[in-house]
Amino acid sequence: MRITVLIENTSKRSDLNAEHGLSLFIETGGLRILFDTGASPAFADNAAQLGIDLCTVDMVVLSHGHYDHGGGIARFLELNAHAPVWMSPHAFEPHFKAAGKDIGLNPALSSHPRLRTSPSETYTLAPGLTLHPAGLIPCPYPTAGEGMSTIMGGTHLPDDFRHEQYLLIEEAGRRILISGCSHRGILNIATHFHPDILIAGFHLAKAHADRIEQTGSHLLSLPTRFYTGHCTGAAATTRLQQLLGDRLVPFSTGQVVQIDMP
Repeated sequence: MRITVLIENTSKRSDLNAEHGLSLFIETGGLRILFDTGASPAFADNAAQLGIDLCTVDMVVLSHGHYDHGGGIARFLELNAHAPVWMSPHAFEPHFKAAGKDIGLNPALSSHPRLRTSPSETYTLAPGLTLHPAGLIPCPYPTAGEGMSTIMGGTHLPDDFRHEQYLLIEEAGRRILISGCSHRGILNIATHFHPDILIAGFHLAKAHADRIEQTGSHLLSLPTRFYTGHCTGAAATTRLQQLLGDRLVPFSTGQVVQIDMP
């Protein structure tokens, strides 16, 4: 399995764009999957620079309904004429930051014929490839809400992130879980799935030190290797690396994660 980071908040290469967003190109089991599309068309420019032809993508998975993960959908639909885009049925609901800033998707795209809504239960995309909606994840640990809100019945309410979903890849006896921002709480997600490998943003960029310590302590107890970036934050990444050692690997734009199957 090979995963290329098409865009992330940071880049170590001057020829590749970086932005507050996330997009991953996943090659596994003969399939090519695009997981999120960043905040803008920049992910596609990076793909071209990296020699990745987005016309060959078989399917897209949108992790949740925020612009920094779905802002490039329109560009992808222009470049690729066949791949379905799988998203939660709640992805196009209004979403706002604590200060009231709109962070949702472009509603003009909501009726595009290639958008597919995943059901409220686990859904099989292909053998060994399943989507898991956030509503199935118990939350004994805090979620990463940070005052974000949505509108239900005309009323602003705290976002429960029902628009979030996770991609589980099961191959050669191993479980690889992909998450976008892990708004439902990285500890809730990690302890529920118990994956061998977890590739995700941890949404700890604004977390206090005690929450980072708690997160690291619990992750340490799991038999999992972690790859992280985007919303995890520099301070949290540094501290988690100190706690987890080489079990936690930060990623940046252009990086390739090669996962060798036993």
